[in-house]
Amino acid sequence: MTNKREGQSESTLTNEIADIVRERILKGEYEIGEKIKESSIAAELSVSRTPIREAFKMLEEEGLLDYLPNRGCYAKGFTKRDVSDIYTVRETLENLAVSWACERITDEEIQRLEEQCDLMEFYTKKRDVAKILSMNTTFHDIIYNSSRSRFLAQVLRSYKGYLDKTRKSVYYDETFLDSIQAEHKALLDAIKARDEKAALEAIHAHLTASRERTESVWNLK
Repeated sequence: MTNKREGQSESTLTNEIADIVRERILKGEYEIGEKIKESSIAAELSVSRTPIREAFKMLEEEGLLDYLPNRGCYAKGFTKRDVSDIYTVRETLENLAVSWACERITDEEIQRLEEQCDLMEFYTKKRDVAKILSMNTTFHDIIYNSSRSRFLAQVLRSYKGYLDKTRKSVYYDETFLDSIQAEHKALLDAIKARDEKAALEAIHAHLTASRERTESVWNLK
């Protein structure tokens, strides 16, 4: 990152700084418990301390930083146990959404799932990570909505939105893209057939692989 570009908003700059620090924490470039100094980040990125403080607040809310009054901010990150717990909770919720989707999904929603899966396949071949992330979000949103449970959809969307902030680096490893696309296709086929057993097996396989990818990319201990 160079000096702030003309016209760049403070919020955009804050998000960029948060992305950089988040990536470093998750990849283990900052050890858990290591102090992260505002002055060092400011000098390295040629920015003022104000957006750095805002970025640190974001990461504290995400559970990736600890702020200790009069002492500063320290990397918190995730342990392997944390990630295991996260995915266990997610799978419990996703299983319910997938089960209800198999019962309640409409033909129109199935068509939309197919469209997203086709687009994901297209952008996987082009290695367009930004588009793949977008298709992934929409694909899962359709399933959540098709559960016909507003509460479950809201909880899952909020939870997945948080998780996506901390797992983008997984998608940037191109060796995973084909597997990710194939896992979504298997889930689509099962839901399209309204085969609850197959759909639950597909979401289990997808989340198990997702957890393993996250652990490998984040160098978790």
